[in-house]
Amino acid sequence: MVERSYETYFRQNRLPHLWCPGCGNGIVMKAIVQAIEKKGWSQDNTVIVSGIGCSSRASGYMDFDTLHTAHGRAIPFATGVKMANPNLNVVVITGDGDCTAIGGNHFIHGCRRNVDLTVILFNNNIYGMTGGQASPMTPLGKKATTAPYGSIDRPFDACKLAEAAGATYVARSTAFHVQHLVKMIEGGMDNKGFSFIEALVQCPTAYGRRNKIGEPAKMMAWMRDNAVMKNVWDKLDDDKKVADKFPIGLFYKTETETYDQSYNHVKEIAGSL
Repeated sequence: MVERSYETYFRQNRLPHLWCPGCGNGIVMKAIVQAIEKKGWSQDNTVIVSGIGCSSRASGYMDFDTLHTAHGRAIPFATGVKMANPNLNVVVITGDGDCTAIGGNHFIHGCRRNVDLTVILFNNNIYGMTGGQASPMTPLGKKATTAPYGSIDRPFDACKLAEAAGATYVARSTAFHVQHLVKMIEGGMDNKGFSFIEALVQCPTAYGRRNKIGEPAKMMAWMRDNAVMKNVWDKLDDDKKVADKFPIGLFYKTETETYDQSYNHVKEIAGSL
């Protein structure tokens, strides 16, 4: 039998999960625990924080200290956890709506402060749980319940937004590129500071069905065929960067003081007065 040691990180009594057949969320959830296992993090010293949405249900299946918070508020809750005990490993699970719409300002300021968190955004390009509305990351022209003739709102590039706002580790992968995704998450966990990993996931029910994209396997094949490794992407001429093609990999990494380190300096100054 194939060893499945990662299963120890799941609450077996909460399974099977409630995600739709073919959903990519389970793939990313497994990638997170595989990265944690590779890092050797203790379950007693790791906290998983999530907001509201399809992806945010993942925290309930994971056997750690977990916090399922209000819509868009996962990052400030996680910031509080990290500031209360900087020795904890804090992972945030969020979605494209939860993170970049109602939670958009919290996302920006989490990056700006360089809080030592690992934030994984499950990007299914739509509000899957609450009715299939367009999210800030729904591609132009794609249909949703709030955009029945195609979205006209330009979508965010969450990776560029994270870098511009001050994140110190920014990466992207997909539910198809599983081992690559694990590596990107593991790199974020290695980073001291705000780490952001965008994980593209297929949503066959709310997004795929409405946009006539096809079966889950076809949606994953689309990821396979259109994702371009960052080192190759950077060498392409602009005319080769055609619609639907997108880069994956490590986009940005730097080192600077984390928020809890800065706060400790303030406490030292205050204590010396």
